[in-house]
Amino acid sequence: MLETFDRRESEVRSYIRTFPALFERSQGARLYDVTGKEYIDFFAGAGTLNYGHNAAPLKQALIAYLQNDGVVHGLDMATTARRDFHETLERVILQPRGLDYKVQFPGPTGANAVEAALKLARRVTGRRTIVAFTSSYHGLSTGALSVTSGRYYRHPIYTHTEDVVFMPFDGYLGEDVDTLAYIRKFFEDTWSGLDLPAAVLVEIVQAEGGINIARPAWLQGLAELCRAHGTLFIADDIQVGNGRTGTYFSFEPYGIVPDIVTLSKSIGGLGLPLSVNLLRPELDQWKSGEHSGTFRANNLALVTARAALEFWADPAFATEIQRRSQRLEAGLRKIQATHPVLNLKVRGVGMIYGLEFSDAALAKALAQETFQQGLIIELCGSTNRVLKCLPPLVISDEELQKGLALIESSLQAVLAK
Repeated sequence: MLETFDRRESEVRSYIRTFPALFERSQGARLYDVTGKEYIDFFAGAGTLNYGHNAAPLKQALIAYLQNDGVVHGLDMATTARRDFHETLERVILQPRGLDYKVQFPGPTGANAVEAALKLARRVTGRRTIVAFTSSYHGLSTGALSVTSGRYYRHPIYTHTEDVVFMPFDGYLGEDVDTLAYIRKFFEDTWSGLDLPAAVLVEIVQAEGGINIARPAWLQGLAELCRAHGTLFIADDIQVGNGRTGTYFSFEPYGIVPDIVTLSKSIGGLGLPLSVNLLRPELDQWKSGEHSGTFRANNLALVTARAALEFWADPAFATEIQRRSQRLEAGLRKIQATHPVLNLKVRGVGMIYGLEFSDAALAKALAQETFQQGLIIELCGSTNRVLKCLPPLVISDEELQKGLALIESSLQAVLAK
């Protein structure tokens, strides 16, 4: 079934190898291949499909816009789709949270958002150094790759690292080591060798890094350190924003307000490419057209993005995410308790959870078996030992329980072998 891809598509293809099926249809938290086999989706397009596949309100809004001959491509000309997105973002997300941000559309992908954020931070501060973190992932274009820590991706031929300094993320050196004190020492000691950074770029929850969650005191201290030294605090909310952690922004429970927020993936709602940077107004020092792109903020994505934001107009939506989060965690902890000899670890928040194995080979075998049994799920972490549960935020209780049951039955099958 995949002969065409083998013959014509570049070897760089990835997920087609992990999930070797020819998919034909999708709805909610389910996918179907051309044979009719059903799969429960605990992957959600790597966090792009928070609202599920083909969510009806989003799809209907898009169809209506097209049937009305709405403007599809208009660069950054004023369109009704663009206006409606701005007004909905302001009404539903920014104003209720007391946030005052300007909006930039840097391009279609998360990497575009990161590139623009780094560029703006350097422009505003007049500094070049960026502080990034261990176990980080921010994209694979040249600038985004420079702040991505994974050695697998970082080849010296196409990586510019001279202006990036990596610091240990919270817990990286063990729970008893205060990495914030380590970072603070580098900032404050004029002989540390660290030039005062233009920005610190951080994921509040490191998704690709293994579901590593910053503790409140650590993150709040990091934000304060940035303020004290005129360093911009950039929150990368590309994968874990848009409600993934249970609040719209991952940083909301911490009581901090980043200088720049990068958003992509589920900001488009239906899976259409879109990225957005939120900037404190005084940082918006761009000249007209200075950072541009042909496909920044395409109107079709703005239509579905606006419709997706409306989910958040009802506080019950966030309450439901928290309820599902409890069911997800409880299901994983039941698996953990059923197999004490495996020393499994469970960690997560909202609708992003990880089940960590001490044995990488077992984790790999499990991921392969889950696909065979009808579950789409991937591994993450530096050694691919963490099974990453990333179902749509709107998954039904029945689908959630079925997905958890497939993890358990797959684990039983692997252990039996």
